[in-house]
Amino acid sequence: MTSTDVPTTDEGAYADLAGLAAAPLWRQYGDLMPAQPVSPAVAHLWPYARLRPLALHFSTALSIAEAERRVLMLVNPGLTDPPATVNTLFAGIQIIMPGETARTHRHSANAFRFIIEGDGAVTTVNGERLRMHPGDLLLTPGWHWHDHAHDGDTPMMWLDGLDYPLVNSLHAGFFEIYDHPAPPPRTPDELSTRQFMHGRLNPTWLTPDTEHPKVSPVGNYPWAETERALAAIADDAQGSAAEGILLEYTNPWTGGPVLPTIGARIARLRAGFTGLPRRHTASTIYHVVSGSGATTVGDTRLDWSERDIFCVPGWAQYSHQVPPGSDATLFSYTDEPVLRTLGLYREQWL
Repeated sequence: MTSTDVPTTDEGAYADLAGLAAAPLWRQYGDLMPAQPVSPAVAHLWPYARLRPLALHFSTALSIAEAERRVLMLVNPGLTDPPATVNTLFAGIQIIMPGETARTHRHSANAFRFIIEGDGAVTTVNGERLRMHPGDLLLTPGWHWHDHAHDGDTPMMWLDGLDYPLVNSLHAGFFEIYDHPAPPPRTPDELSTRQFMHGRLNPTWLTPDTEHPKVSPVGNYPWAETERALAAIADDAQGSAAEGILLEYTNPWTGGPVLPTIGARIARLRAGFTGLPRRHTASTIYHVVSGSGATTVGDTRLDWSERDIFCVPGWAQYSHQVPPGSDATLFSYTDEPVLRTLGLYREQWL
């Protein structure tokens, strides 16, 4: 067809468009501009009691050298190809055994680990050794060298959180293995934590990293400090009607989230708590630190107990419930920082 030829039928015109790698917008308005967000992710719960034996099995069946990292991916039934836990975030259970060392590598994706069980393991991030204890939150910002070593006596297991689904959707991911022996530590152990974990007292001789200004300088947010903060207010503060006594791990330079793409939080839900239903465009992954309860997501009820992991997709109505008798503690992480930066965060109380 030349520039002066005009198709005589709709079918011919549509065929010509397809041949030119073009398409009519009016046929796809509903898909491209939906009336409200419709996530392919679904609400789902991964029971730790059933995952743990499988992690232990692979700890002996598969060497850490063969696996690079022994991680059980928590794959959302609606996001299997490529695998993700929610649209922009990933969750996995990683295990390292006594005497093992996971070699040094780095990647564009931001990451963290929230320690579930064990003692004696160390992660080294850009030359700083950070000891792991249950409940600790350790950061691995994007493109930071990191490795793990375990000199304890029992299996070490943690929750891995990464934003690689977001990074890969932008086709912006890089990965590199350090092909030499692990570099020696460059700073005293846990110096970043010791310098910044004093509330509003920050060191004056340090300034934000100009290359990563939105990355927290704290390597490890220790559980002892987190637990102390919750205990100080949990019996008296009113808290959130949806999330209870909800505290956010923050970047001491900015007061904002610990990573530019991931917000991390800890919540204490008092015994008998019934949260007001709401929804927001951010997707959230929860880990049960202690206690038990249920979260209703749309028409799905997720009954959770200690160490379980579950997710709430963006714009899904949800509410938490805790039975009488004892409190529950939930760690969570979310892509809310991304949505707020892009002006796409919206919430609605129901």
